[in-house]
Amino acid sequence: MKIGIGFRTMKTALGVCVSVWIAQLLGLEYFSAAGILTLLCIQKSRKQSYSAAVSRAMACVSGMFYAAMLFQILGYHPYAFLVLLMTFIPFCVWLGVQEGIASSIVVVMHVYMHGYVDDAFVLNELMVVAIGLGVALIINWYMPSIDKEIESYRRETDRLTSRILHEIAVYLKDNDAVWNGKEVLELADTLRKGKRMAALDAENSRRRKKGLSYSDYFEHKQRQYDLLERMLPFISRINTTIEQGRRLGEFVELLSQNLDNRGEASRLHDMLCGIREYHKLLPLPETREAFENRANLFVFANELQRFVETIRSGPGAYNGEPAIRLKRRTAGER
Repeated sequence: MKIGIGFRTMKTALGVCVSVWIAQLLGLEYFSAAGILTLLCIQKSRKQSYSAAVSRAMACVSGMFYAAMLFQILGYHPYAFLVLLMTFIPFCVWLGVQEGIASSIVVVMHVYMHGYVDDAFVLNELMVVAIGLGVALIINWYMPSIDKEIESYRRETDRLTSRILHEIAVYLKDNDAVWNGKEVLELADTLRKGKRMAALDAENSRRRKKGLSYSDYFEHKQRQYDLLERMLPFISRINTTIEQGRRLGEFVELLSQNLDNRGEASRLHDMLCGIREYHKLLPLPETREAFENRANLFVFANELQRFVETIRSGPGAYNGEPAIRLKRRTAGER
């Protein structure tokens, strides 16, 4: 197994070194605690680091004063920790700063070891906390760009979506075609990773980017994936090649070649509507099997029309309802 040193590891090591050096240079007691706070505060994104710093600062300060008060009442004895932890931890949870509990316990230990609390001790602890958290925020301010990774997920998402549409088209035109469907699973995994990276990119952005964000794009692709998932069961139930299926297959093949081409979206929409209007003019099915095949194609065409609409509307334009209102079923489509 290959083991490497990541950028975050290097930042953490540098941050701990700098914070301990500064605290020791200033002659602070318990200077090593500054390194511990830095270690705990460096997160994957700026937003997470800022949130962690706020939680730890609140927990450390409140823990110091609470411990001083409790030890003054109960004395500096080990059993006092039982009362302190049983009451202080729920208090941190109530404040919503449970992320800082571990850091605050370090400060509580300092209070216990010091044996008393005076102005000099309070100032010392505040400086240790400020140095530890401050260095972490400064070190974590720089975040390497992850645009290349996100772009690779974008390209892979487009490739897999196009491939799935191609396989659907092949099956509709030739019912004997075999497809194992692995691209569907790969697309789900790619979308999951892409959305996670897009969220991380948004948290690392110092200012809001103009235009559509990566998150908008992957949410757009997630809607397309959901529609593809809904189509597949109906396609799999079609057990013979029929004219309507071949026509829709040719359309889906064209769609796979113009995925997310909004310039072609209106033409594709009109083509699909034309195909569906033509299907209404065909004779009614005469057998149960033909009826079931036509019914499955009808439901598939409904989902396909919604899919085309996602191309027309583009990322960020979806409001939870399909923009195309499908007509009620007519006798020709039953």
